[in-house]
Amino acid sequence: MPTPFPSRRAPVFADVPDEKWFDWRWQLSHRLNTVEEIEQVISLTESERKALSTRGLFRVDITPYFISLINPDDPNDPIRKQVIPTDKEMVPFTAMMEDSLAEDRHSPVPGLVHRYPDRVLMLVTTQCASYCRYCTRSRIVGDPGATFSRAEFEMQIEYIKRTPQIRDVLLSGGDPLTLNPRVLEEILRRLREIPHVEVLRIGSRVPVFLPMRITDELTEMLQKYHPLWINIHVNHPNEITAELAEACDRLTRAGIPLGNQSVLLAGVNDCVHIQRKLVQDLVRIRVRPYYLYQCDLVEGAGHFRTPVAKGVEIIEGLRGHTSGFAVPQYIIDAPGGGGKIPIQPNYLLSYSGHKVVVRNYEGFVSTYEEPTEYTPHDPTTCPYCQNKRPEPGQTGITGLLDGEEMFIKPENFDLVHDRGGTQHRLKDEKKWVPLGIGSGHRETATSGDEK
Repeated sequence: MPTPFPSRRAPVFADVPDEKWFDWRWQLSHRLNTVEEIEQVISLTESERKALSTRGLFRVDITPYFISLINPDDPNDPIRKQVIPTDKEMVPFTAMMEDSLAEDRHSPVPGLVHRYPDRVLMLVTTQCASYCRYCTRSRIVGDPGATFSRAEFEMQIEYIKRTPQIRDVLLSGGDPLTLNPRVLEEILRRLREIPHVEVLRIGSRVPVFLPMRITDELTEMLQKYHPLWINIHVNHPNEITAELAEACDRLTRAGIPLGNQSVLLAGVNDCVHIQRKLVQDLVRIRVRPYYLYQCDLVEGAGHFRTPVAKGVEIIEGLRGHTSGFAVPQYIIDAPGGGGKIPIQPNYLLSYSGHKVVVRNYEGFVSTYEEPTEYTPHDPTTCPYCQNKRPEPGQTGITGLLDGEEMFIKPENFDLVHDRGGTQHRLKDEKKWVPLGIGSGHRETATSGDEK
């Protein structure tokens, strides 16, 4: 099908034969990462040159295909900002964290994150086709000497096998589609052999950085492991090219549903009109906008952060102004490990016992009359309610709504609010906590015996 999206190749690559240019292995082996290589394509600013010459910053590697999408004469090019470092990465900011999502704290075995009751994140590689300057996992991603060992992979598989509530496994890293094809297929096959794993997902920016990797051979392999879903990562309309459209067409023809995850980035896509163009171009290539993320509090990414109000403004400018299925969820991945929290404009203005007041995207305000008679759902006779097996401590708000719990308490809430001045034992930590007025310290117990 003819595509309206452009295909570009930087002049320095004009003499590269097509059989090499469209070979994903050639693209990977010719990535650019030095001042000298990158200056053959674009004129670097002093800030960029300084960052590229500084040791200790997050890894730089850019495929020839992706760097060709940069306007070489525009220092504010939105693709350029995503992959070319500047000296702003060296500037610390308030609340900056190395592991802002507390993934390491939710890792029961190396490389596996179990944050939600029924799904896990499986980190299968530390390598990517190119490297985003705002990478959430810059603490582990990009080190050419770091890999996940066979022993760690076996530990991940065994943990999933012995944890029957896991029904959904997301492969990420790094980028799973940079793995050796045989290794990737082994991972998918081993997971598909686990009876309680229902859905497999892959998070990948390879279709964007390296669309020629999406070959017929790859899609034929992937479709053997359905149901399989893939989320790609496009932040700006300039990243949507004929090559990306073709890669997505191959994946969708293999029966793989595609979603898109964007990050809200200052100076890149913090504009309602850019976002509307982005989501509309995505649905034209059969990719459904899924998440718009608030930029994480990761080291080196402070200059990409926007106020949360900007994200709400963007969602306000999408809802009602484009197709409903083209509006992503705006998400804050809560620092400290709270998980993904959706943030939306307030469309519910007020409610009472018989009526709710709502508004639409135009500011039209209406009321919805509540039913005068309603027989509540009876969980005691519902087979789905009877068969639920939530992970202990993770029922959340639903645990309050279904009548089983009356409150949710933070850890050690009762100890903190016991004003009697007595000492209480924290059994899980084997520590003593004096709770008299003005006492804020802990004495570590010298043995397991009661004092």
